[in-house]
Amino acid sequence: MDWLQALILGIIQGLAEYLPISSSGHLEIFRQILGIDLGGKESLAFDVTLHVATVLSTIFILWKEFLPLCTSFFTFKRDENFTYVLKILVSCIPVAIVGLAFKPIVEQFFEGNLVIVGTCLMVTALLLAFSYFFRTSPVAALKKGNEGRDITWVDAIIIGIAQAVAVLPGLSRSGTTIATGIIIGDKREKVATFSFFMVIIPILGEA
Repeated sequence: MDWLQALILGIIQGLAEYLPISSSGHLEIFRQILGIDLGGKESLAFDVTLHVATVLSTIFILWKEFLPLCTSFFTFKRDENFTYVLKILVSCIPVAIVGLAFKPIVEQFFEGNLVIVGTCLMVTALLLAFSYFFRTSPVAALKKGNEGRDITWVDAIIIGIAQAVAVLPGLSRSGTTIATGIIIGDKREKVATFSFFMVIIPILGEA
């Protein structure tokens, strides 16, 4: 992989990460288009590097929300922000288990198998469509007033499981976690912010 190819993949990552379209899936597709032949470990390592840059940009953009969370957590201030960080930590447990126990298996999915990528992309599309129609359905409107609730401890675990499943290339992490949160009844804005924050620890941990 030369510098130009690395730059192109970096641009793909930057464009795809904040959309629910799976940046890892699109990276695999463009590796095939550009003729980049990397092994599973090398592909995963490169993807993690790109995701670290994305995490840093997320912290930069959301620093007004991120700083109070860090302040409350590291000073053990028992307020809403402290509880919020604990929920984020709880949500990271499933993906930590996958990373520690099944990493060799995960690496095999990063070896250019576009059948897996294409299948996961279609699953992402179906999940997003289902969450949209579920949220706007008359039944959901009557049940929750179409407003949703704040994220609970149980919700954090469920969304965390969704994030663990979304390690597969082509299965959008943000799309999967946000759609899952909407389906179980959380506020769209709340679960979107939670989704962006909950990826910070796994990515930095893997880095």
